[in-house]
Amino acid sequence: MSFMKDFDYLKIQLEDIISATNNFDPTKVIGCGGFGSVYKGEISSPQGQSTVAFKKLDPRLGQGNIEFWKEIMMLSKYKHENLISLKHFCVEGDVMILVYEYASRGSLDRYLSNASTLTWIQRLKICVGAARGLRFLHDPKGTQQRVLHRDIKSANILLDEKWTAKVADFGLSKLGPANQTRTYLVSYGVGTPGYCDPLYMEYGLLSEESDVFSFGVVLFEILCGRLCYECHNRELSKILVPDWRQCYKEKRLDEIILPALKEQIDPESLKSFSDIAYRCVKRAREERPTMAVIVDQLEFSLNQQLFAENLGKREDLMEKRGIDLNLTPYENDMKLWNTGNY
Repeated sequence: MSFMKDFDYLKIQLEDIISATNNFDPTKVIGCGGFGSVYKGEISSPQGQSTVAFKKLDPRLGQGNIEFWKEIMMLSKYKHENLISLKHFCVEGDVMILVYEYASRGSLDRYLSNASTLTWIQRLKICVGAARGLRFLHDPKGTQQRVLHRDIKSANILLDEKWTAKVADFGLSKLGPANQTRTYLVSYGVGTPGYCDPLYMEYGLLSEESDVFSFGVVLFEILCGRLCYECHNRELSKILVPDWRQCYKEKRLDEIILPALKEQIDPESLKSFSDIAYRCVKRAREERPTMAVIVDQLEFSLNQQLFAENLGKREDLMEKRGIDLNLTPYENDMKLWNTGNY
């Protein structure tokens, strides 16, 4: 495969990976997925030592050469702050390893139920970041191809030390022309149950709206503080998306919002956030928004929350100073003067 030479600049020696992972020491494992185990380690570069993640292919898990090279081709070409960065790769004998930037906080799904670690403000910022990454993939500047991810889920959104969202796992992605209003590709349905666009699974017709549906599911997970499915005896027993959609339509969101989040969320921020989440998971594709619209709406929801919180802090400060918002400035001055607090 002559095209492999195009990526020689990304190659790293297996001996360097063995040294960095202490010969794939189990204590270095930081995650597992459909590809294989992921190890943490440090490698040297002209900029010094850096911590990275090594994803080692396990052929027994079903993914192989196609997914491996697709990751390399995609991540070497498409670079964005909100996409995970590919640093190196290694192919020696039967060993195939991808080397990524290290997202120290792991995947988003680990934090869904924790409203103290992941506050509403943090959740909104993560959503905005992930949406920006997907907007870039769907309409990348300076290229004639757009990327359809096909496996958007909270487990594939990684978080770095600053809680910056990084869309990851491009092994199932597809390329389509970007110089068209919409991209449609005929493809067998793949992805994770619960997140997959029902129309894609039924008809095998893939479009950017398929990613939009999956991202809408993630937005509801963020709001509800739980994964979009339930399992019984390690088998899928229920997909919650239809219930969430119905709760929105019947104005019963209060029943599904993570209880510990309720006191944090400004009502206006909730409305704009839930509106866009619901539009994403509509069955009719033409009723789903583009990623550009989603970014705008999520940024608006974030700004509403920030404004409400800043207003609340201002009112608390004024209350501590003894200022009554129902009085005029002159009346407040007289009140403070008479009480000796001026």
